[in-house]
Amino acid sequence: MPAKVTVMKFGGTSIEDQAAFERVAQIVASDKSERTVVVVSAMSRVTDALLSSLQMAAQGEIKTALDSIDEHLERHLQVASGLRASARADATLLIESVRREIGDLLNAVSFSRKPSARLQDNIASYGERLSACLLAAVLAERGLPASYVDARRCITTDEEHGKANPLPGLTTQRTCAALEPLLKAGRVPVMGGFIAATIRGVTTTLGRGSSDYTATLVSAALGASETQIWTDVNGVLTADPRLIKTARTVPLLSYGEAAELARFGAKVLHPKTIQPAAQHKIPVSIRNSRAPEKVGTLICARTEAAQGAVKAIAHQTGMTMVEVTSTPAFVANGFLHAIRRIAGRHQTALNIVATSEIGVSLASQETSALALIVDDLRQVGSVEVSSDRAIICCVGEGLQSAAGSASKIRSALRDVDSTLSWCSTSSNNFISVLDEAAVGTVISLLHHEIFENNAGIDERTDFRG
Repeated sequence: MPAKVTVMKFGGTSIEDQAAFERVAQIVASDKSERTVVVVSAMSRVTDALLSSLQMAAQGEIKTALDSIDEHLERHLQVASGLRASARADATLLIESVRREIGDLLNAVSFSRKPSARLQDNIASYGERLSACLLAAVLAERGLPASYVDARRCITTDEEHGKANPLPGLTTQRTCAALEPLLKAGRVPVMGGFIAATIRGVTTTLGRGSSDYTATLVSAALGASETQIWTDVNGVLTADPRLIKTARTVPLLSYGEAAELARFGAKVLHPKTIQPAAQHKIPVSIRNSRAPEKVGTLICARTEAAQGAVKAIAHQTGMTMVEVTSTPAFVANGFLHAIRRIAGRHQTALNIVATSEIGVSLASQETSALALIVDDLRQVGSVEVSSDRAIICCVGEGLQSAAGSASKIRSALRDVDSTLSWCSTSSNNFISVLDEAAVGTVISLLHHEIFENNAGIDERTDFRG
């Protein structure tokens, strides 16, 4: 029987400082898996700083750009200071080398004033490359046989810089070639998330917040038994804890429910994370690196909670809604296909949130190309645009056929009806579009009605048995 592999991914807040690196080392050391792969994000705030420095340099503010990077490189040096002499010296040399490389890139941009998408990916990649090297060194200091692996040797993509698409066959082939020899030798590979490379070796990135996606891609390639996503909350919560202080952990989600929550704004997962896991039936657990004793959330194919129960509430703000009503000529001639083709042509994330035979409701947080998109959409129907909107999505399998759950949602919304544009129910969600200013009030009402009466989710926590 092949040895079981666990892929453990740690987010930026899980490695935000020296103490956090130590916590992660303890978690990895206590893992009982036969073989372990570690995927890590950049330290918190580092990717933002790298990309901001590029824009500063492009505007001629080179000193400000360099100073902003120095601040974060000092954080890496602080982590390195906890290593023993030889390892500390190696890490310091690496960080100083990165400082020079980034400086050269920023100086070049300050003259050209034109940072390309390719250059943005290149400079953004330094965060994960540094954190993975440092974590491998910290693990080695704790007696774990860790080896740094450049993720660009594993995750292979097209040339769509900023939001590159993995090439599954090559990604599997290269991931196995890079990691399996290390795993067979009893070593712990440590690699960065988010970053990848084209077939020709040019650095790409998978999109912001995509280290989770890297982890499930690696799991799929290796046939892992589990993917663990370690973050700073106790799993997937019933609502955003910044809005709802009483939000609590959802113990169990299906792949479909998790994907829907990610699609509609749940921050704990990147929207693309679930697809590789679902395709290969690999369970995903969401855990808290600051409280590893907490059970967290398990995402898998099976679901033990009652069908029709709302599991969680997700939301998105800053939305622009686009309502398209088809012309008679398009009703029978691929109306939805035409909509998707237009969105693809503009490379813009248009979320289709409701459809009918003659109309479709679209939502987007990207407004840069909206005027051009609307012009194209008017070729297939009449278009209405509204801004400063929000989407609230209640998620649970079988929701459409569960009269009780839908009734609870509608009851909670009754008092805020004037803020709502429309509501829509599907097999696994109930979507409301409303004024952005009303989001906090509406989510509070929904959470109280659905969860604080102990009727919304399966309260069992011992679900792994």
